[in-house]
Amino acid sequence: MIPSSFPTKDEIAKLSAGMLLEIGAISFNAKEPFTHASGKKAPTYVDCRKLISFPRIRSTLMDFLTVTVMRECGFEAFDNIAGGETAGIPFSALVAERLALPMTYVRKKPKGYGKNARIEGVMQEGQRVLLVEDLTTDGGSKLSFVDAIRETGATCDATAVIFFYGIFDGVEKALADHGVKLVHLCTWWDVLAEAKARGAYDTQTLETVEAYLRDPSGWVPA
Repeated sequence: MIPSSFPTKDEIAKLSAGMLLEIGAISFNAKEPFTHASGKKAPTYVDCRKLISFPRIRSTLMDFLTVTVMRECGFEAFDNIAGGETAGIPFSALVAERLALPMTYVRKKPKGYGKNARIEGVMQEGQRVLLVEDLTTDGGSKLSFVDAIRETGATCDATAVIFFYGIFDGVEKALADHGVKLVHLCTWWDVLAEAKARGAYDTQTLETVEAYLRDPSGWVPA
């Protein structure tokens, strides 16, 4: 069941950022930057997969994500909830449970044997599908998942994530141009604000992180 009363969008962003900090899903390191999948270095790292090990926070964030989807997309907007392989699978199951809807998941690529399917579970032609993932950086993987969903004859015009980087230009426009609305709970800016409020990191680290967030493509480790 979904509780009938929820915080505002701004309060949800603040609380969500705080929860990610509390469980160590957020890491800032100015002295030894992280290397991301792109090969670029950054003083920030987020791991939303940690959430599955914290039941109270996990449940609260899934309530937040579900109500945010209903607020921004509609209360009867979807017929099927699809998770993106692999991090999106547990979160899509939890959202589907709250909305009392079927759950499916989308593979990154065909599995290479059997029916060679990218969609696991039952997704029917004409169904309105919500794609659920843990986070969005530049939105590229979302487009691949959306296209796989649409190939079944279903529609997919929204994706919901816990965390949106919110520092790269044109991400929401690229998704919108593909007919996809992005729903999210918090961004790096929300996390930075909450980290400052909590005194979670030293001043130099926070200044380094802020410099990166303001110019991620031009940022180079000192």
